[in-house]
Amino acid sequence: MTPEAVMDVMMRAMATTVEVAGPLLAVGLAVGLVMGLIQAATQLSEPAIGFVPKLLAMGSALVFMGGWLLERLTSFGREMLGAIGQIHP
Repeated sequence: MTPEAVMDVMMRAMATTVEVAGPLLAVGLAVGLVMGLIQAATQLSEPAIGFVPKLLAMGSALVFMGGWLLERLTSFGREMLGAIGQIHP
């Protein structure tokens, strides 16, 4: 396997990782920011107040986008498994 082929596989893996994890992380970031602002405005310092809404938002995003995320991961896996036959020693 040539170094260019290895780099191509690594780039595809990194792109798929960002594509799959990015939306969930963005939801967590947005909810965390809003909850941080609310906690700062109300001077509440309880960690659960920020954690529970973030957990619920990320869980609902996972339920909502789960099919698409799973399709992206399985298509990447199928592509990589299909490419095994093209590897030359």
